[in-house]
Amino acid sequence: MKSRSRSLLMRQIVLHAALAPLAVIWLFPLWMMFVFSTMPDNGIFSPDIVLWPSTNFIENFKNLQADTDFVGAMVISVGVAMIYTFLSVMLTSMAGWALARYRFVGRSIVIAIIIGTITLPFSVVVIPQFIMVAREFRLANTWVALIVPPLFNSLGVLFMRQSFSMMPGELFDAARVEGVKEWQIFLRIALPLARPTMAALAIILFLASWNNYLWPLLINSRPGMMTAPVALGTLIGLTKVSWGGIMAGAVLLTAPILVVFVALQRHFIAGIAAGAIK
Repeated sequence: MKSRSRSLLMRQIVLHAALAPLAVIWLFPLWMMFVFSTMPDNGIFSPDIVLWPSTNFIENFKNLQADTDFVGAMVISVGVAMIYTFLSVMLTSMAGWALARYRFVGRSIVIAIIIGTITLPFSVVVIPQFIMVAREFRLANTWVALIVPPLFNSLGVLFMRQSFSMMPGELFDAARVEGVKEWQIFLRIALPLARPTMAALAIILFLASWNNYLWPLLINSRPGMMTAPVALGTLIGLTKVSWGGIMAGAVLLTAPILVVFVALQRHFIAGIAAGAIK
């Protein structure tokens, strides 16, 4: 037993020794982003190598706020990301449940179409989508335009379908024998069992909404409706670029995501594993 424990300890030491340099390489750009956010514009392009923070972060943030109302843009981004994530997870869960547990005419065709849409880049559909939302429905510069068009996520539907397909059908048949209604089976039995997968999907969708730049840039023209990435992009002008403000905004955009991912990484890993193994 002692030799086995020593062998396990040595494996852990070797593993951590091998992964520690990789972690440093991954974290170094994030650290330098934080360092640059604390420096004035002329200091960022200084030939001297600076690895430690300076004292100009507050000044950079004040300039960022004065130029873009970044706090308001962050509030809009948080609201859009949270609402989008909740609605998209529920929509993809319902679609995945129907495709996994019900047999109907054209089911295989629907699945094939969903798989086919994954291969389409967003640049192919962005112009028709913009024309439909902005000109036909007249929803430009609204929260509906930011949230509703990207709600249906093909990868999320397939992800949830895989999760529901792995669950034992006898469990749901027993609930039907007891007189439980279909919507109750879905809400009270299926969704709690799929919680790890839903958590992983929620993280992916939240990140996608949080980092989305092209669609909010196209559909919104009012400064008061800008999301944080779009507001940050306005600092890049034709004759002037506020690099200190950009770095400060990038830090503020990155920090919440890192906190959320670190806090929910176990659910993320468990959900990915649950969706990949059958």
